[in-house]
Amino acid sequence: MRNRLRPVLFVAMLTLLAACKEEVAQDTAPQDMTPETLGHYCQMNLLEHPGPKAQVFLEGNPAPLFFSQVRDAIAYMRGPEQVAPILAVYVNDMGQTGATWDKPGDGNWIPADAAFYVVGSARAGGMGAPETVPFSSRERAEAFTRTEGGRVLALADVTDDMVLTPVDAGAEQGDDTDFDGRLRALPNKAGG
Repeated sequence: MRNRLRPVLFVAMLTLLAACKEEVAQDTAPQDMTPETLGHYCQMNLLEHPGPKAQVFLEGNPAPLFFSQVRDAIAYMRGPEQVAPILAVYVNDMGQTGATWDKPGDGNWIPADAAFYVVGSARAGGMGAPETVPFSSRERAEAFTRTEGGRVLALADVTDDMVLTPVDAGAEQGDDTDFDGRLRALPNKAGG
């Protein structure tokens, strides 16, 4: 009789343990940037770069991934490189009182899917690439376009080519602007 009770007791104990297990929800509340906050791609201090920022929370990772540019976060959301499902994405509301291009603000994080984005403006983001500038209100986004250019879109209307296309570094190449010509000349020198 005692041998028959062991499996029953074992199952009862497992059932009690499972009932006691409390599911702890992952905290995905937006976090403010500190001097230690580094960009996911560039690994540079975000407070040293202008323009709006973004943060992405992944399942199982208590700390968000921060991005130097909102454009980069949207590209990350659409790319295949996530190591875990995305739980939440926040962007700086650039229409918030006190938010400036040099200091996009603390505490002005809004859900990425609720923002209105200005694409194609004259403003470059923190890493010098074209920026996708977020606002919590369409009116403030439209006011931004009147001074900086661009057009207002919802996140779903921002196309992949707006965030995934490589940035042309044309003017930054300096002495390398004739790179193709020099490259074509190499076989001639090697052969002659």
